[in-house]
Parts: sequence; C-alpha cells; structure tokens
Amino acid sequence: MHPRFLLFSLGLPLASASAGAAPWVSDQGDGTYRNPVLFADYSDPDAVRVGEDYYLVASSFNCVPGLPVLHSRDLVNWRLVNHALPRQVPEDVYSKVQHGNGAWAPAIRFHGGKFWIYYPDPDFGIYATTVADPAAEWSQPVLVKAGKGLIDPCPLWDDDGQAYLVHAWARSRAGFSNVLTVVRLSPDGLRALDEGKVVIDGSKLAGYRTLEGPKFYKRGRDYYIFAPAGGVEAGWQSVFRSRNVYGPYEDRIVLRQGRTDINGPHQGAWVDTPSGQNWFIHFQDQDVYGRVVHLQPMRWSDDGWPMMGSDPEGTGTGEPVRSWRKPDVGRPFPIEGPATSDEFESGRLGLQWQWQADPRDSWLSLTAKPGSLRLFSQAVPSTTNLWLAPNLLLQKWPAPEFVVTTAMSFSPATEGDTAGLVVFGFNYAWIGVRRNAQGLRLSMTICREANRNGTEEEAAGLQINAGTLRLRVAISEGGRCRFSYSLDDQKFIQLGSEFTGSKGRWIGAKVGLFAVAAPGATKSGFADFDWFHVEPPSVNSPAAGR
Repeated sequence: MHPRFLLFSLGLPLASASAGAAPWVSDQGDGTYRNPVLFADYSDPDAVRVGEDYYLVASSFNCVPGLPVLHSRDLVNWRLVNHALPRQVPEDVYSKVQHGNGAWAPAIRFHGGKFWIYYPDPDFGIYATTVADPAAEWSQPVLVKAGKGLIDPCPLWDDDGQAYLVHAWARSRAGFSNVLTVVRLSPDGLRALDEGKVVIDGSKLAGYRTLEGPKFYKRGRDYYIFAPAGGVEAGWQSVFRSRNVYGPYEDRIVLRQGRTDINGPHQGAWVDTPSGQNWFIHFQDQDVYGRVVHLQPMRWSDDGWPMMGSDPEGTGTGEPVRSWRKPDVGRPFPIEGPATSDEFESGRLGLQWQWQADPRDSWLSLTAKPGSLRLFSQAVPSTTNLWLAPNLLLQKWPAPEFVVTTAMSFSPATEGDTAGLVVFGFNYAWIGVRRNAQGLRLSMTICREANRNGTEEEAAGLQINAGTLRLRVAISEGGRCRFSYSLDDQKFIQLGSEFTGSKGRWIGAKVGLFAVAAPGATKSGFADFDWFHVEPPSVNSPAAGR
C-alpha cells in the first residue's frame, strides 16, 4: 500500500484541527502561492518526493517529540503527520532540558522501499532511523558514526550500490568548521566504514564562512552538493559539482538575498514534480519567529547548474521570490497547514505539541477529565524561572500575527503551585494563577534573560476568588504580546503592559501551557485546560479581545 493511503488507515485527520481560520495561508486560491509556505519554525528543512507525495523533515533540537515529519501533495499545503523521534537518545541525558542540543539538521531520503532520516546530535554523532510508512512508528535510532561536532548529514546511494554520507562540522564541539566531509557507508547504510575525506574546504574559497548544511545528489554523471554558507541570517546558497564523489568540486553561488527582503535564503532541498518541474525548499531566519520555510522555482541551465528563484539579470545567482505560480502537480489540493488549535478530545495530544525534554506519563492526563487536558503541577529545578522546566507543553508560532485563547480550571495543592499560558524564549512571559498565602493570585509575569538565571517579576496581578477563567495572548508583528483574561467568558481585560517575545537557543519563540509547583513540593495540584485555540487577529472576532 502506498504511504499516502496509510495515513487514512491510521486515523490521521485530513486537515488540521482549528477553532476557525488558519492564522497563515500560503495558497492564494488562484493558482499562486506566497512565501513562506510554512510560517513556522521548521528549521533546516529537507524534503523528498515519493510518487505524488512529498515528505519534509526539520530539526527539533531539545524539543520532544523531535524530527517533525510533514506531508504535502503540492509543496505549498503541508500537514504535520508524525515525529520520527518520540524520545531523544540517550534518555539519561535528555530526561533533563538541554537547550540547543539534540536533533540538529536532518536529511530524509527514500531507498530500498523505506524512508530514511539521518540526523546529527553534535555531542554524540550521526544517527539513522527508518520506516516504511512515514506516519507510522520509526525505528529506534542507530548511531551510524560516533563523534563530537559531526552535523548536517545527508546520504547518497550511488548507481553501483555504494553508499556515502556527507556532513559538516560544528566548531563548538570539533574545534573547526567551514568544511564538508564525505564518509563511505556500509551497504545497509547503518555504519560508517571510514573516517571520511574533506571534499570541500570553505577556507580555500574567497569569502566563504560557516559552510554547512550539505545535501547530496547525483544527476546524470555529476555529483552535486547543495550547501549554504555565510550564516543563517545573512548567508547564501551554494552548489558544488564534480564527476567524482570525492571531488575536486567546482562551486557556484545560486541563491542570495540580493535586492529582496528575504535574508539568508539557504539550506534546504531540491525536489521535482512528476511533470518535470524543479523546486528548491529553504529556510529564512526570522528571529523571534524562527526559521520559516520558503519555496523557490528552480530549473537547470544548459551547462548543468541549478538556477533558483528569479534571475532577471541572468547572472546565474537568483533572488528569492515572494510569490509565484504553484507547482504543476496535475490538479489542485485542499488548502491546509500544520495543526495549531487543540480541543483535547481525541485521547492524544495534537502533533503540534512538544515538551522541553523527554516526557513522563505523570505530567498529564487526557482521561482524568474527558475532553480536557490535565497538567499535573511538577516541581521545577530552578527557584528563579522556568528555563530548565522540562514539562512546559509548547508549540511553534504559526504566523506573524495570531491570537491564542485557552480555558483553564486551576486546582492547586500547595502554596506556590502555578499554571497558565506562556510565551517562551530567552525572555518569557506568562499569564496564569498562582496559589499564595491569601488564596489565588492572577498574574502577568515576565522573566528577562531566563537562560542566564534571570528572575521572574510580576508585571501586574490581582487576587481572584476562583481558578476558572480564560487566558489569552495576542501576538502582533515583531513578536509583540498582549496578555488578557476573562472571568465571565465574555469580556477580556488586558493584564500588564506589552511584552516582546524572543527566540530560544537555535529556535523561535514558542507558546503553550504549563503547571508547576515550587521546588521540593511533595503534593501535586493540577490544571485542566478545556481547549487551546489559535486564530488570526480580527477586530470582528472574539479572538481579538475586548
């Protein structure tokens, strides 16, 4: 059975759960699309086509489950269908929060009747996991090559059956970077057979720095390595070509910002359509929003180089497009995007949710109050902030502007128990309820530089009589956040001043739910969340606040 049809047998929905309109839509409904096709932090994307289906994977760092897998039929409308990494390994390490560590830039391929994802953990080495159906359970990761600083792997199975792997290096672990290495793999693809050979040294190329993120292809007799350089904020996309897998490789810059406002267009995947079109998927660093995903038209020049985006001057170096005609895939497909809202009615969390570390069953229940999510208050490691709290339940920001609303009932057990709605990053803020000596206090609290032991400070608050209320955050351009609450399910009242969100370690800001107890607490209270709605801002919508 084709993987596309297996999605139905697993009971996965055809469209994302939503309380209303999606906060970002790329498909313009007229045969065109606008970039980004995914306005969310699907960092370091790679993609592959199998038949008429496209699958995309992205890095996830310390967030669990990791390695999100998305599915599309037209490269514009994407649906989150799985995570290849339900728990980070080794588990004794990732039971604790490891900001910025974990699963870095992966690659996805289809070979021998199954899908392969190779991903790096810069502290342990390069892993591989496989599956026949991308929406099913992926295999336990196998350590293909151990070592510190090995990052951004991508395999290539050659015409003669020989397997290779190209990867980059992280200076923070290896002591050097800006070079790409090719390693020979065992026939089963699960073991490195040598230490590898440096095939491209960025220090020998004029102006090159931070050469990384390679993707390995073969077209005709030529080997190609697509690789970005120059850094995520201001870099470009290069392509290297050789008749020998080990080089020497000639290079060309094929995509850069140019006169556009799309900075750092690089690191991604070359894919084609059954009709013969070529496309390039890449990310753009959008600071607080993370690394969002763009789609560029691509074609091959007569002399065998890829040409990406728009190149009106015919230089061979393209610029990213803001909008374009949709890929020719034979027919239109429904407009959809990754799930954001969650009614908590299915008996399992929506795929959009991630924890900060490997989760425990004791953190939540979806059956204690049917139709609601119950988060049990967990004692946090720090007395000053939530930076190292593993049990924050978070998801990516899905648009430049959106509104999140949730309904919460809070049942604390001891003084210090706290639950609510949080916008999380290096700086974070939350609106929620804390039990204190006087009873229940509704608070809007801010923490600056949480990653540097910043201390939470209440910006505004008031004592309330009951722990049942609605909480909201409205996020506008630039990551500006306004928190509000409702005690009567009708009128929302802003609490505290505007807060500007910030990114985390290699990731964009996140939004989500939490329930924590004071360090050393022996009793566990809980908070029930009836639903979690993510909607576009509108003055005519209840989501806009009043």
